[in-house]
Amino acid sequence: MKHLPLAAAFCLLAAPAFAGQCPADIAAIDAALAAGPELSDEQIAKVETWRDEGAALHDAGDHDASVATLAQAKELLGLN
Repeated sequence: MKHLPLAAAFCLLAAPAFAGQCPADIAAIDAALAAGPELSDEQIAKVETWRDEGAALHDAGDHDASVATLAQAKELLGLN
């Protein structure tokens, strides 16, 4: 039980770190798309959809979901 307050404080402090990661991930995805990745049109459409969903989740304050969604786009682009 001694560690519960410490764990709670860590969780509260970690949230802003995820919030800062989202814009960097979005910028990396945008740069990769601008460079013309060797992906099919269908794959590019998926990346664009995930990028837009991730940005919307970030704007809504759901940074964990944003990071996860943007990670899918980055993986397809080979950025992970």
